[in-house]
Amino acid sequence: MTDMTEPATLTKKDFETNQDVRWCPGCGDYAVLAQVQKLMPTLGIPRENFAFISGIGCSSRFPYYMETYGMHSIHGRAPAVASGLKLARPELSVWVVTGDGDALAIGGNHFIHAMRRNIGLKIILLNNRIYGLTKGQYSPTSQLGMKTKTTPQGSIDRPFSPVAVALGAGATFVARTVDSDLAHMAQVLRRAAEHEGTAFVEVYQNCIVFNDGAYDAITDKAVRDDARLLLEHGKPLLYGKGRDKGIRLRGLEPEAVTVGEDGVTEADLVVHDEAADHSGLAFFLSQFDAPKLPVPLGVFRAVSAPAYEDMNNQLHADAEARRGRGDLAGLFNSGDTWTID
Repeated sequence: MTDMTEPATLTKKDFETNQDVRWCPGCGDYAVLAQVQKLMPTLGIPRENFAFISGIGCSSRFPYYMETYGMHSIHGRAPAVASGLKLARPELSVWVVTGDGDALAIGGNHFIHAMRRNIGLKIILLNNRIYGLTKGQYSPTSQLGMKTKTTPQGSIDRPFSPVAVALGAGATFVARTVDSDLAHMAQVLRRAAEHEGTAFVEVYQNCIVFNDGAYDAITDKAVRDDARLLLEHGKPLLYGKGRDKGIRLRGLEPEAVTVGEDGVTEADLVVHDEAADHSGLAFFLSQFDAPKLPVPLGVFRAVSAPAYEDMNNQLHADAEARRGRGDLAGLFNSGDTWTID
């Protein structure tokens, strides 16, 4: 007889809803959704202990397609809603799914303060460098000169780097992946899920309708090896089809070099250290951009620090130990009161 106390084995199908997925055919969001659904049953967490919170945008339809608890919340405010949930129910695995416009424009303050606090949220930012849901306006990550419906002569705004913003806010886990590399995405998402505190993952995601081909340089198999740098902790910054190109420092400036030319060896290259106490190297890497330098993918930073919800719980425990359990009704009726006739 089966032991009814044993938890059921979950599969990807257990995290799929009966909702029609309403993204454009070919959208990179499909790949992200599939990888998240594959990951969830492997984490050893009961399905009822997951929650997905989103704001507004194409990416923010995500909670509809996850057979978990969730909320499609207010534009830019998903980190605030998710933070409240995590503080009230710290045992939950709380995920935020957002976009470059949702998180970095109207939601900028909420985004950076979630990082600063190191609250235990897993934040996935789908970056297609455009406003997709509202039909093709430029976003905070759109490239200089990009022509859109709101920048018909080309954008003159300098784009945000989501990774650099997260690092500047003190995030303890920062990573980047791309929608077309499923194995790499799965690896990065697992690392994020296992991190204590805020884990931020930027996903380069193609918008096939309004910004198609934005990431061709790092997704086209014919050229991507020379355009992207896969970060590996403790290893030199090597890339290229033959793993013969690398990054060295000339003073404080990064320089792309070829190993074996002009006396360059692997010993001359920068070694990646995701666990550095400071975020200097990670921030340095966040400034790389094609075509001059390869685009880094992988974990930029992963360090340990107290999680906000743990410190909050400790504050409550200390206060209760000192003063006893609170009485809300007594508090409301305490102090000076008066009656107005």
